[in-house]
Amino acid sequence: MVRGPPSERSPADMLEFGVVNLDKPPGPSAHQVVAWLRDMAGVDRAAHAGTLDPKVTGCLPVLLGDATRMAQVFDDAVKEYVAVLELHGEPPADLRETVAEFEGPIYQKPPRKSAVVRKLRVREIYDLAVLEVESRQALLRVRCESGTYVRKLCHDLGLALGTGAHMGHLRRTATGTFDDTTLVTMHDLADALAWYEQDGDEGSLGDVVQPAERALRGVPRVTIAPSAAESVADGAPVYAPGVIECEHELDSQLVACYTPDDAAVCLGRLVGDPDAESGVVVELERVLV
Repeated sequence: MVRGPPSERSPADMLEFGVVNLDKPPGPSAHQVVAWLRDMAGVDRAAHAGTLDPKVTGCLPVLLGDATRMAQVFDDAVKEYVAVLELHGEPPADLRETVAEFEGPIYQKPPRKSAVVRKLRVREIYDLAVLEVESRQALLRVRCESGTYVRKLCHDLGLALGTGAHMGHLRRTATGTFDDTTLVTMHDLADALAWYEQDGDEGSLGDVVQPAERALRGVPRVTIAPSAAESVADGAPVYAPGVIECEHELDSQLVACYTPDDAAVCLGRLVGDPDAESGVVVELERVLV
């Protein structure tokens, strides 16, 4: 079944196809927090967008229900952090200049406790700035490629500075198009769910759970006809006659297909000319209806 417009969905619909921009607390793992959120919301499935270590806080978008099918959109999402660099000696005079040299591609080997193969790889540091220096601590803002180990970055910075250093507190301030301006705490969600169950307060729940389409912001869009959306629901690809509008030219990139009233239908790869009279335009990867 194809969903209606995001603006017209009920709270129950939002919980089955929604996203929470969660402010992860320190202590539990990302996996544990998501399990708690899933049970609180009473849904069968929930998935987070990029793990965070137990001590790390901040932006952890959580997909609910059928929205878990779109988790791949976060695989390459740019991350932003604020980190405390704990220096093992007095800050050198060239601290800011040395830190700035780490912008760009860097080599990293994942730490021993990581869940990935420990082999040397390249990660991009898009922006690295010293926000504040006090005693032997430096506050850093790091904007980086997904999969960058900030703990390892801090260690390498200490070597370059000649003092040695390790990472202190770490907080993620952004994941892709989600940032810390719209964060929701576990308490916020618990209160909103309680008010909804007890008083039917839909407004509070709408403040903490957003339509799942919010997670697709930034993914190239293809608008398809309602009849084409019904065919997609049955597993058919998107054919040229069903395409109303396409934002991008053919390049096999990931796209999100929507109905004209902004309801997400599927994720797929753009493989054909949307202006053609026939042929497959979008091959399906994930059906969202």
